[in-house]
Parts: sequence; structure tokens; C-alpha cells
Amino acid sequence: MNPLFRLLISLGESALRIFTSFGRGAIFILSLLPALPYSILRLDLLVKQVYFSGVLSLPIILTAGLFVGMVLSLQGYNVLVDYNSEEAVGTMTALSLLRELGPVVAALLFAGRAGSALTAEIGLMRSTEQLSALEMMAVDPLKFVFSPRFTAALIVLPMLSLMFIAMGILGGYIVGVGWLGVDEGAFWTQMNEHVDWNEDVLNGIIKSIAFAVLIAIVALFQGYDAIPTSEGVSRATTRTVVHSSLGVLGLDFILTAIMFH
Repeated sequence: MNPLFRLLISLGESALRIFTSFGRGAIFILSLLPALPYSILRLDLLVKQVYFSGVLSLPIILTAGLFVGMVLSLQGYNVLVDYNSEEAVGTMTALSLLRELGPVVAALLFAGRAGSALTAEIGLMRSTEQLSALEMMAVDPLKFVFSPRFTAALIVLPMLSLMFIAMGILGGYIVGVGWLGVDEGAFWTQMNEHVDWNEDVLNGIIKSIAFAVLIAIVALFQGYDAIPTSEGVSRATTRTVVHSSLGVLGLDFILTAIMFH
């Protein structure tokens, strides 16, 4: 066969797989939406998923937030000191965390830790026919399995982002004031004067909610759509991390353009 024909066939097959995947994803979302209110009725399932997705993610979120804040403060100081503006290091750290790094890095860590775990869990349930068993017992998996996990992601990711930001500001304070000798009063005063806590925090929360919706949909759909084999679940888990991470970065640009343009 002509190599050009092979290339065209390969491109067509890839495009068909992409559009088919989008179609299945849209059907999955439309099927999931009516089941979401059920998670409020089964608080025991919701609390369990909040613990799994949120509480167990705290160590990596808090540790990463601390080090990101420390790096921001150190690098910011090295730049600002040349302009005799080192007191503004607190402002730079807080704005960077509130507007961008807090929601984005927390979402990336959440996708890598909780998103991949959700996909693996759902994929394993599918491969062992647990979802089929629930359907045979007249239990809707969308209500019993998917809905609590989706709602839990919406709850925990904004909270994790705020904790990440708080730890980042603490890390910036430790490096800026404790190590580099920035005046403590100037550190906090400059921050309070230039940071709009209502608007900046609200925008960060809105970003986190949008990222949570994206990550939850990708993770749950990839697990549901996974080939029911160990290799299929492994590939689905990898796709969750890759697609969620790229989606978060792309969505962050769109939201930033809307909020701060």
C-alpha cells in the first residue's frame, strides 16, 4: 500500500478514536448529572470519599505548598533586592500563590494522587465485574459509585488549594523574614496593601472548582471506559494523569484570560 494512504488511514483512525471517545465522554457526563443529588442523601459514602480524596492528600499538598512558597520567596528576593524592593517579596509570593500556583499546582498534585487512584479503583471494579453485579442487584453504579466520588472532588480540591496557599505564604515568610532578613512588618503590610483578599481568593476558589470538575470527569470516565484487563487499567490511569494535567493547564489559561484580562 502507498505510504501516503497508510498515513491518511492512520490519521483517520486516530481522529475517529478521538471523536468516539469524546462522544462516550459526553454520554457519560449526561448520565452522571441526574445521579449527583444522590450523593447528598448518602453522606456516609460522601464522607468516605472526602477522606480518601482529601485527607489522604494533605501530606503531599502541605509539603509541596511549603516548598513552593519558600522557592518563590527566595527567587523573588534575589530579583527584588536589585531594585531595593525586597519588602515586596510577601506581595509577590501571595499573589503568585493566590492567582496561579496555588490552584494549579494543587490540582496537578490532586490529579496525580487522587485522580489516578479513582481511575484505578473504578477500572478494577469494572474488570472484576463489580459494576455489573451492582446493576444485577438493581443498584445504579452512577448513584452508588460515581456520584459520591465526583461530589467529594468538588468539596476537597478548593480546600486543598487554600491549604496549599496558606502553607506557601508560611514558607515565604520563613525564608523572607526568618532567613533573608526582610522586615516582618513590611512583609505583611505590603501583602495586605496589594492583595485583594476577597477577589483573589474568590478567583482561586473558582479555578479550583473548575479544575475539580475536569479532574473528576476525566478520572471517573477513564476508569469506566478502561479495558477490563490489568494493562487496560494501567493505561487508563496514565491517561487520567496526562489528560487531567494538560486540561488543568489549558483551562487555567482560559480562566486567567477571563478573570484578569
